[in-house]
Amino acid sequence: MKKVLFLLYGVTCYSVFLGATLYAIGFAGNLFAGRSMDSTPQMPLLSAALINASLLLLCLILHQLLTGTTVRKWIARYLPQPLERSTYILTASCCLLLLMLRWQPMGGVVWQVEHTVLKMILCIAYVGGWSIVFTSTFLINHFELFGMRQVWLLYQGKSYTPLPFRMPVFYKLVRHPLYVGFMIASWATPTMTVAHLLLALFTTLYILVSVQFGDRDLLAGVSEQYRRYVRWVPLLMPFLKQLTERY
Repeated sequence: MKKVLFLLYGVTCYSVFLGATLYAIGFAGNLFAGRSMDSTPQMPLLSAALINASLLLLCLILHQLLTGTTVRKWIARYLPQPLERSTYILTASCCLLLLMLRWQPMGGVVWQVEHTVLKMILCIAYVGGWSIVFTSTFLINHFELFGMRQVWLLYQGKSYTPLPFRMPVFYKLVRHPLYVGFMIASWATPTMTVAHLLLALFTTLYILVSVQFGDRDLLAGVSEQYRRYVRWVPLLMPFLKQLTERY
């Protein structure tokens, strides 16, 4: 019975993540007729900016806490290991939903692309950025990344085994293609509003900081194979190390 409950919990967490992510694609791309990132402002610019910045900061703090070694050890004392990843995904998804539901449109246009071809290119880039995000998760193991593999193995009565180190497709070009996809999707828009710019700047800054600290933590206890991978493959910019070494 416990295995069934754990599996249902994992499926529920994954479903919330999937729903939040699909909603985020429409929300950031202003694809919804009703409430989206750049809906009609409902309050003064300063008030909206403070609320949005607070929501973004909350997501940042929560993510840093949940990925920190101290908090993870504390959670492991009370939560079965197969549920740790699912719980993190559920918490992060709920935080994302809170961000979108409480987000305040701010008005103001930073740039507006009117040229039909350029507008189409930016729209394709937005979809392409999200495509890179999803493809990157499946290239490694989508269901491991979002907690489903862990609860499924438990349901089957099998022991958890870490996945072997691999460098499929995108991962041969950059170490964090998923983050690259997020950055492309954040900036690729024909109409860059103040609210959109705030989110894009925050996302970019967060990614730049996260990849530095994330790699530092990973290198603490990994194989020499991964260390060689880090030395050769750039963080976010394809071919950057090869170009710098050449010139």
